[in-house]
Amino acid sequence: MEQKKPSFLKSLGNALIAILVIVVFAYGVKVTDVNFETTQSENRLTQLKRVIRALVRPDIIERETEDSDYEIPFYLPCPEGEVVEAPEQDLSQPHLIASVYCADPGEIIQIEGYNFSPNSKGPVNFITATGVKKQLGNFQADAEGSFAMDIEIPLRQPVAEAQAIRATSRVQVGNPRFTETAKVTWEKIIETVFMALLATAIGTSAAIPMSFLAARNLMAENRSPLTSIALSLIGWPVGIFLGLQIASFLRGFLLHLFGNTLLALLVFLIGIGAVYLLLRGSFKPEETEGASTPTRILRMFLMALAGLIGVISLVSLEIILKNVGLALIEPLGLFGFIGNFLYQIGEASYLIIPGITALGLGAAVGGALGKFGQTISDKSPAAVVKIINLIVSPIAVALLFALVGAAIDWMYQINNLSRTLYWPAGIGGVIGLVLAIITKPKQALPTGLTLYFIVRTILNGTRSVESLVMAIVFVIWVGIGPFAGSLALALHTLAALAKLYSEQVESILPGPLEAVQATGANRLQTIVYAVVPQIVSPYISFTMYRWDINVRMSTIIGFVGGGGIGFLLQQNINLLDYRAASVQMLAIAVVVALMDYVSSVVRERMV
Repeated sequence: MEQKKPSFLKSLGNALIAILVIVVFAYGVKVTDVNFETTQSENRLTQLKRVIRALVRPDIIERETEDSDYEIPFYLPCPEGEVVEAPEQDLSQPHLIASVYCADPGEIIQIEGYNFSPNSKGPVNFITATGVKKQLGNFQADAEGSFAMDIEIPLRQPVAEAQAIRATSRVQVGNPRFTETAKVTWEKIIETVFMALLATAIGTSAAIPMSFLAARNLMAENRSPLTSIALSLIGWPVGIFLGLQIASFLRGFLLHLFGNTLLALLVFLIGIGAVYLLLRGSFKPEETEGASTPTRILRMFLMALAGLIGVISLVSLEIILKNVGLALIEPLGLFGFIGNFLYQIGEASYLIIPGITALGLGAAVGGALGKFGQTISDKSPAAVVKIINLIVSPIAVALLFALVGAAIDWMYQINNLSRTLYWPAGIGGVIGLVLAIITKPKQALPTGLTLYFIVRTILNGTRSVESLVMAIVFVIWVGIGPFAGSLALALHTLAALAKLYSEQVESILPGPLEAVQATGANRLQTIVYAVVPQIVSPYISFTMYRWDINVRMSTIIGFVGGGGIGFLLQQNINLLDYRAASVQMLAIAVVVALMDYVSSVVRERMV
């Protein structure tokens, strides 16, 4: 076959691309300030050798030493008109001999040592008249206890009297033992591992439900009419507000009423039993979707009563945990942390119970109004639905915009109701009215995709903020320590794992999903029986890997007071104690390697 000759324009284009690549990299070298001349600097090479030698000699094992000081007088500079003689010394004992006993700053002299302990070593220091030390080097005696080394006289203020050159002989005695650096590093690495574990547990528990909301394949099919959406938007904030008020009232009332632990335990047990019976009565298997209206009303009443009793039970549990935990701290002694654990769970309930109550009541009210709106849209004439939409849609959007304005006012402290309440509510009302006008009365709107994009946006925004910045905020909230680091890592873990989990949900096989839906299963049953079995394995893998990441990220969190081994690492680097810093880096490497092995074993057995 005849070969096609290369085109001139194509060759010219390739040449231009090559030139462009060279120009891009040349500009990158300029921007990053690349300068290989600095790598040849003697001063930098000396410092580099010192740091590398320190890093490869971690301060883990030590032995007790016996220090002995031997010194000779030295004049800086030489006295004018005088000859400095060698001092009288007992030559049968360890002693130093210098090539000269006076010199100017910067001069090189030789120091020799004799009769030192065989193979002993230690520093050689210049001692000023005021007792200030300046290390000149380190000596290493041979098997006969002798050494010779050159030292440079330091730059020091000239004085008339004699100063000194001192060699400190350090002889190791006793058995090897772990250094204080190793002990502190062990404590901090344990703290780091459990800090990462706590962050992973909190982040994972929140990321799993978020991942279903951020999965496009699950949310794309959710569509609702405008009537249902508007009423649901009205019900959610109303329910949340009522939930917060109810939780606050019940908690304040019950804390005074159930101060006794046994009484609180009795109330908790009775409450759990009552909730079980009420919920069982609310969901009878024989009831179908075509249940009568009185039956539905009774079911809603039983569910509301179960929720109220559930809140009472949770408050009772808070009292039990705090009282029991506080009582167990001292009697348990070494295991007092178990009592503290129970107490802290009780304290956490102070934040969790109002949130659970608010979200539960918000979901209940919003869901009930949403179903009511769906029923109106399905069974009412289009004209009636249109009129209802013109009424409830402006109210819903105005309420939504007013809440956004209130949030902006809280953050920026505008303190102007016309800007943060009236104008947003008015604009929201107009937008809601326009939406009701242009939307068909019974048109199904993509609520699932809207919620999907909102959740994705929140996750992307949270993930874009580094955990280091989050740690600064949490340090201000809860104080310096590992708790702040755990919260920062947990928030970042939530955003990262929710993304990974949701993408795994989006890649599941559609066959099982369609098969379960064909049986008439509802949304929750579809997720439980068709989605969950396909995502358990990758969820475990992602969670274990995230724990590994949190261990490594905790070293950086410690730089801003987030606790863990990072605080020690930063401290030793700032103090130029690279041998101690090497211990921390070695501990991090060992823990990461062990966690990788453990995660592989867990995946092998569970995945």
